[in-house]
Amino acid sequence: MAVTESVRGDTSETAAARAVHEGILRRQSARESAARTYARALPIVPVRARGMTIEGADGRRYLDCLSGAGTLALGHNHPVVLEAIRKVLDSGAPLHVLDLATPVKDAFITELFRILPPGLADHARVQFCGPAGTDAVEAAFKLVRAATGRSGILAFSGAYHGMTAGALEASGGAFDVRVARLPYPQDYRCPFGVGGERGAELAARWTESVLEDPKSGVPHPAGMILEPVQGEGGVIPAPDGWLRRMRQITADRSIPLIADEVQTGVGRTGAFWAVEHSGVTPDVMVLSKAIGGSLPLAVIVYRDELDTWQPGAHAGTFRGNQLAMAAGTATLAYVRENRLAERAAELGSRMLRQLQRLADEFACIGDVRGRGLMIGVEVVEPQAASARDEGRSAALAARDGAGSEPGVLAALEGRGGAPSHAEPGASVGVGWPGVGGAGGRVGLDPARMEGDFAEGVGPAGGGARASAGQEADRHPRPAAPELAAAIQRECLRRGLIVELGGRHSSVVRLLPPLTISDEQADAVLDRLADAVDVVSRGHAGHTDHIGHTGHDRVHQRRSGHRGQADMADVADMAGRADRAG
Repeated sequence: MAVTESVRGDTSETAAARAVHEGILRRQSARESAARTYARALPIVPVRARGMTIEGADGRRYLDCLSGAGTLALGHNHPVVLEAIRKVLDSGAPLHVLDLATPVKDAFITELFRILPPGLADHARVQFCGPAGTDAVEAAFKLVRAATGRSGILAFSGAYHGMTAGALEASGGAFDVRVARLPYPQDYRCPFGVGGERGAELAARWTESVLEDPKSGVPHPAGMILEPVQGEGGVIPAPDGWLRRMRQITADRSIPLIADEVQTGVGRTGAFWAVEHSGVTPDVMVLSKAIGGSLPLAVIVYRDELDTWQPGAHAGTFRGNQLAMAAGTATLAYVRENRLAERAAELGSRMLRQLQRLADEFACIGDVRGRGLMIGVEVVEPQAASARDEGRSAALAARDGAGSEPGVLAALEGRGGAPSHAEPGASVGVGWPGVGGAGGRVGLDPARMEGDFAEGVGPAGGGARASAGQEADRHPRPAAPELAAAIQRECLRRGLIVELGGRHSSVVRLLPPLTISDEQADAVLDRLADAVDVVSRGHAGHTDHIGHTGHDRVHQRRSGHRGQADMADVADMAGRADRAG
């Protein structure tokens, strides 16, 4: 089976290309910092790219499911992005302007405000920060501290907010902690051992207790920061009801709520902003990655009543990136006009359902979860057959015996479907003592406030996850980072670029561009399934029934789904689709 497609050429040309490839990698290893990350797991040398396809210096082509860690909403070198950049370059406009007003910046802000969550755009200010999301996080902390006169920050376990000092303190891997840490609800590895609706409710009650208990050791904070979907934490969507509770808890106590939408924004989760799934409007939004259309750009958008800064309170030499603003305007408009958020919801739901079947087939897959085109597959140690495995085997047998009856398939494919989109509703008036006077709105939809934990709080918070036999399993298997790394390597051998994340680097993450075609999505799933199959069969001690049947099912699915097309054919078709724009 061909696993990648080589650019045609004679043997000498191929050897020369490979020598160039290997020479660049050797020099990188000799000269670059030991802190480099992606380059270690992905030893490729990209020389050309279009859409979802990358061509390496060695002539191989890959499907890119990393997308610049979620930066490339439209994939590589999308025509509308290139046109926007060329227009600025050809116009003779200055490329460096500090924070001066320009037509390019004005157009970007106009488009950004056009698609902000309801309740924020009409009362918002924007601050351009340094070019990285972590600088925008620092700016958000400085903003709420200045506005409230308080210093503490509430953050959540498993969070990732960047690599600068303040952002690291609020992230899950912090060591020198000056931030109060709260439990983030998750189903598969619930900190309370119960998961689901009950686990989310306990997490909310814990937060309330910390804030209400005068002896909790947590002074009244300046703000709370959260990710609507934890990315580096393992692709864990916040339950919608829990997120509404966080909004109510912070509003009742005049604590500004900061939503870190650096990776979840611009349609990634099936809504333009991930907070929209729950009908919540935060007080501050941290935005970067996709908003720059592949170029460095970061901003915070916040309620105008928080704007108590003095001139120069937050600055940066490179906060006026004109090319990024032009590319960002084109990207935001293209996603909006072509309804790519809705497309992400639909395609992401289908990909999750297919990956859930993979979880039923292989014991090394402990959980599948995500929202839209932000998907995670958690890899675990495939121990000896357990009651859970027996349940999964029985479910598979029932599915096969029923001839794929719709009702049986629905039960096996999980409870989640395409994420619902919250309709904007009236905001609840809540005063902000000491923060610009009364009348500030907290952006809560009253129609969504009743029975917060009655819906939208299940696994993946309105997204989806693997189901058969897992609902009652509250003793998840140990994470398997070595197996996850092996799957990543096998994916790369098959021409698929994926990222690892999660608490133990055991979650295979899929972040394809929003422009991914159905054909490319099928190719991604096929290559991932084949990589899981190879790693599962090669893992010592992997002898359970599900693992063996999984090998047969993977190839049955591929032969029935792909017909006679092999991986090289898929890569060629995907490349043509990307070149066509």
